[in-house]
Amino acid sequence: LLPTYNERKNIAYIIWLINEHMKEFDFEVIIIDDGSPDGTLDICKQLQSLYGQTKIVLRPRTEKLGLGSAYMHGIKHATGNFVVIMDADMSHHPKFLKDFIALQAEKDYDVVTGTRYLPGGGVHGWNLKRKLVSKGAN
Repeated sequence: LLPTYNERKNIAYIIWLINEHMKEFDFEVIIIDDGSPDGTLDICKQLQSLYGQTKIVLRPRTEKLGLGSAYMHGIKHATGNFVVIMDADMSHHPKFLKDFIALQAEKDYDVVTGTRYLPGGGVHGWNLKRKLVSKGAN
């Protein structure tokens, strides 16, 4: 699931990265755009034309309704056996997806999560406010 709001500059790159790191898997990316005024949905439609409607599934909403409800909206449309929730702003790098899948398969976990607050994690390019908000939410 990839909720978006004003991610015009990031969306093509993150979709490309997901595709590159997930080539060996059958997957779909469900994009839940919350009425981005910057044209994010237009870029998503172009990506859907490029990658296909079964790979890029658009489930937009007309207005900004919040991240939690975007997750719930996206989950309703998921068709796979597993659901991955990511941010479109590159705060979650797709290169770790295969590791999460392997860990789930090996240990039969119900939930696998990543964190930027353990060794090997981190953030780059975030200002102090963004770091404090993230730390509080995690």
